Amino acid sequence: MMVLGRKADGSSPFTASLSNSSISARNLRKGHLGGVIFGCKNSTIKECLFKQLFGLPAQHFLYVKNVDPGLPLFLFNYSDRKLHGIFEAASPGQMNINPYGWTTDGAERTLYPAQVQIRVRLQCQPLPEEQFRPIIADNYYSQSHFWFELDHAQASKLISLLSSRAVAPSASVPQNSAAWRTLFRPLPLCNKKEEGEDSKPPSKIDSAHSDQLDRKLGSSDVAPCLDESNLPLEASSDKQVVENDEKGLILLKLQELVLNREYKDSSSSSYVEDSAVVNDSHLDDKGLVKEQMVLEDRNEDSPVSSSDFHPVIAQLIREELKGFKAEYIQRMSYMEQRLADAEKEIQQLKEHCMMLESICSPSMSLVDQTVNESFDEMNMDPDDLIFLVGGCDGESWLSTLDSYSPSQDMKKSLSPMTMPRSYASVAVLNGELYIFGGGNGSEWYDTVEAYNLVSNEWTLRAPLNKEKGSLAGATLNGKIFALGGGNGIECFSDVDMFDLDVGRWIPTRSMLQKRFALGAAELNGVLYAVGGYDGKDYLNSVERLDPREHSWTRIGGMKTKRGSHTVVVLNEKLYAMGGFDGNTMVPSVEIYDPRVDSWMDGDSMNQSRGYSAAAVVNKSIYVIGGVEDGENVVGTVELYEEGEGWRVIKQTAIGKRCFASAIVP
Repeated sequence: MMVLGRKADGSSPFTASLSNSSISARNLRKGHLGGVIFGCKNSTIKECLFKQLFGLPAQHFLYVKNVDPGLPLFLFNYSDRKLHGIFEAASPGQMNINPYGWTTDGAERTLYPAQVQIRVRLQCQPLPEEQFRPIIADNYYSQSHFWFELDHAQASKLISLLSSRAVAPSASVPQNSAAWRTLFRPLPLCNKKEEGEDSKPPSKIDSAHSDQLDRKLGSSDVAPCLDESNLPLEASSDKQVVENDEKGLILLKLQELVLNREYKDSSSSSYVEDSAVVNDSHLDDKGLVKEQMVLEDRNEDSPVSSSDFHPVIAQLIREELKGFKAEYIQRMSYMEQRLADAEKEIQQLKEHCMMLESICSPSMSLVDQTVNESFDEMNMDPDDLIFLVGGCDGESWLSTLDSYSPSQDMKKSLSPMTMPRSYASVAVLNGELYIFGGGNGSEWYDTVEAYNLVSNEWTLRAPLNKEKGSLAGATLNGKIFALGGGNGIECFSDVDMFDLDVGRWIPTRSMLQKRFALGAAELNGVLYAVGGYDGKDYLNSVERLDPREHSWTRIGGMKTKRGSHTVVVLNEKLYAMGGFDGNTMVPSVEIYDPRVDSWMDGDSMNQSRGYSAAAVVNKSIYVIGGVEDGENVVGTVELYEEGEGWRVIKQTAIGKRCFASAIVP
């Protein structure tokens, strides 16, 4: 529902991770849920209201699934920070009611799949934030961010306050009333779905066709036909008469076309309008109100020729064709521009390939020498490099691969991945960098890519056994292990092993606990899984897998619960750094020494951060970027040296970066 890099709750895309669910949710039980606030901006509020559909990112489904029909709902506009209402749920909370909502031309899947259909209970003037903030003061977890879940007392107070500002219903916002349903009931465009059919997601082609149909008829792409159970009694009783009566069908068709035209005409104005103005100035201008009154006063048996409507129909058809032609020309212009951009990009790729071919040769040693020379040209030491993969810069998801020299504050861009990737894990195997899982803010991946440092090329490898992100990875005994993770709804304890000889991921012994946004590392031939989130709470527990024991064993836990933290090995010790403890991002560091089998407090970082990237170079730990409290992207790098503690180093090459993966080959 918002531009890339922002969510429906007004925050950055960072709470797309399940591990931050404590930030984005109060986790009220179903019986305690009194209402829900959804989010929008000026650019999306009309689609929310016209299509009668609200949506949030996937992790909010933890409580959106508790929405039942009739539950009070509210809509917060982050552009002007006003609360609109009063709405109510017209369906249960579901995933992907419209898989392509709030996207351009249905070209990609929605970023807001946790959805509910809505109707207007009472239309009111919106509330400025300073008026409703005292009611939900307990929901604010930062100056400008609040939890969307409302208890019964909060919902009741908001309803009472909004009701005192009730206004006449607007023609641009369908009302939950018999008068509205009777006057503007759309023609049935499809038969009612068979039971269970709603669970089948529409194909992209079907959705695109539906969108085109909706733009012409002014109906909703998520509900092209009305459920009879949602119609008022008087509307249901005359349904058969309307279907069999030619004049009724023609009149309803004309009303629907007028409604569609009014929606388009009002697209540049506020959605709250005086219904008297709408009915008098728009409908009366078309002569349709008068026509309807005449028809309703006539006896049903009185013959009415459809030719009475021919002049009006002809005029509306001409205007519809004119509008369709303009839309067609606009779309063709847009597609031609996209084609020109694609051709330009293809040419750039061809030139890049020719350049790579010119500098590469069959000789491995010559290619290796060329790569080293490219670093030498920038005065970068190959032994002082950290490879940063993917992530987010606060505005967009990244497919980049950068070699970064922290000591010189220099960065070299290498061949990018085939897709943007964040919340992923990375490991080294047989001289290649493997990145696996993760996502792009709207979907989770099972895909795996391997980067060859010599040829500067990415190759797709065998996929994981399921789609997931915020997982951990490590290499042990010539095999890559992918641990835990989740998909925004479930947390996993699964552990998969990639064997290069077999060429696929093999399920192996699962961990003792589900762990999402965990940290992992290999130390002295033993695999460690540290902290994370199990779907209910953040964890301070730690377990290890010793190949000689063939099972996971719980060891002493940390003092602090952590998720979205980083774990590295320095001087045969594990360092767990930063992360989210269930309430806030922390700067603390804990160190595990396997010789004494216990955790001890280490020097704290200068800044609280989670979802950062970390690596060890020349016996020093570098922690890069991340997210701080308030979900702001961190733009600093901290350096740790034993005996010297932490210090922020000068850094301009990387900029802001979070959700990235880091590794030293």
